[in-house]
Amino acid sequence: MKQILLLEDLPEIRAWLKSLALQVFPGAHISESARVHDALELVNAVRFDVALCDLGLPDGSGVEVIQALREKQPDVQSVVVTIHDDDEHLFPALQAGAFGYLLKEQSREQLTEQLHRISQGEPPLSPSIARRVIQYFTAQARQQPPVQEADSVTPHVQLTDRENEVLLRVAKGFTLPEIGVQLNLSRHTIADYVKQIYRKLNVSSRAEAALEAQRLGLFRR
Repeated sequence: MKQILLLEDLPEIRAWLKSLALQVFPGAHISESARVHDALELVNAVRFDVALCDLGLPDGSGVEVIQALREKQPDVQSVVVTIHDDDEHLFPALQAGAFGYLLKEQSREQLTEQLHRISQGEPPLSPSIARRVIQYFTAQARQQPPVQEADSVTPHVQLTDRENEVLLRVAKGFTLPEIGVQLNLSRHTIADYVKQIYRKLNVSSRAEAALEAQRLGLFRR
């Protein structure tokens, strides 16, 4: 049985998200919280599989909870569910360890479809958010000087050409099946590559992978 943390201060929205979560994860046990303080206490007491977190709470930001989950329960898939689609909210959440970022303005059907990606090992990202992430890192790459050959990989870490190809596509927001089609490989093979890349680079999220892809100069290829 999956353990899900639901952090949302508005009762009606919390009830809506709870019903949505139970639709995606039937039989799951859901721990509800309306405050950052209470959510942090739950993080210390319960081992979660998934966390659905709003950002603007009465006593702080959901980013604090995402960060705590990353530090204490690194296997948790933390997903932001919010109204905020600006860089000031998006990138701190991703850097804190958010696995996904969804906008409440989407329909129930769209949110359900996105959340189903978690079980497939794919990050749930609203389409506009995925585009924003790609645009951001592409713009950053254009502003950076060419990466020197000696700095093209993390110290003591060597990625193969195939791993670089997969990493670039992960950073650009493509799903595992889409990458599989592009590289003529099965989704399961791509999933194995992603696990291997994350392990080599010591990253745990698509945002961190995108940062590494930028540092490696892959966006310029």
